[in-house]
Amino acid sequence: MIVALIIACEVGFWVLLALGLGVRYLLKWRRTSVVLLLCEPVLELVLFVVTAIDLKNGAEPSWEHGLAALYIGFTVAYGHYTIRWLDGHAAHRLAGGPSPPKPPRFGLARARHEGRLWLRTLLAAAVACTLLQAAVWYVGDSGDVSSLRSFQWAALRAAGIHGLIALTYLIWPKKPPAYAVPHNPPPG
Repeated sequence: MIVALIIACEVGFWVLLALGLGVRYLLKWRRTSVVLLLCEPVLELVLFVVTAIDLKNGAEPSWEHGLAALYIGFTVAYGHYTIRWLDGHAAHRLAGGPSPPKPPRFGLARARHEGRLWLRTLLAAAVACTLLQAAVWYVGDSGDVSSLRSFQWAALRAAGIHGLIALTYLIWPKKPPAYAVPHNPPPG
């Protein structure tokens, strides 16, 4: 049941996002679009409550509960970022707005960008680990919490791997191709 709810929340996220952006840019109903987009966090709240009720009713903690925590952590960290990114593209495509800025591709600017994304992943892992730890305490000695613990380690590993990848952009910054570097002829 939890997996079906996670899928429903993900589908609901994209449906609400499409409706919100469509109403904003095609019908020009800004207030309605804000209401639709503000319904997004309600999906995660429903998932959280249903997962807690499932555990309260005696369900054995399993990978579904761990996946729910990871999903909630990801949407907390990346949900607003995704909405803002798609809003920029919708404004450009549907309302004739300016083209959204692309992320930097080279040098220290790219390393900063990757670092900011890693901080989002770190937030996602922190939220997921916090929810999983709360579930461990909630279940207590009455059930096997090893699957919840394994999802905590999975969240920490994902944050660690992403951190290493982001660090490589700082240590070995990507250089622009030779044809992209402006050539300044010597004076004279």
